[in-house]
Amino acid sequence: MKGIGKIINESKRMLKLLLVSPDKDVLSDFASALTKHGDVEFSWAESGETALQIASTTPLDLIITAETLGDMTGLELAGRLLTVNPMINCASVSRLSPEKFHEVSEGMGLMAQLPTKPGEAQAEELLQRLKHIKGLIDAAKD
Repeated sequence: MKGIGKIINESKRMLKLLLVSPDKDVLSDFASALTKHGDVEFSWAESGETALQIASTTPLDLIITAETLGDMTGLELAGRLLTVNPMINCASVSRLSPEKFHEVSEGMGLMAQLPTKPGEAQAEELLQRLKHIKGLIDAAKD
């Protein structure tokens, strides 16, 4: 029963997110929704390389990428993230069909495909999924 209590209380854990985009406007509505949550901290990176450097030195729960990052795509970042820290969850903006996205991202451990201008609904859904996953992981450790 102790594990179930952790899952129920999963929203009380501070979540650390990194938003990656050379153009903050792409993720601005998503970021605005995150500010409503007292249990979420987020920061920005403007390129894939910067995100990888941050991920190698900073504990993160989730990286959200724009579709293109200037130096690589969001999907390329997700693939490279596996070599830096495979425990960091990732979601990426993509114009691909859901089927094609699944095909090209298979094995990368992506949590979600986001629309080209993700907003509050996507932020809320992604946070709930992340909190649930983190709760299950914490419960399994007990």
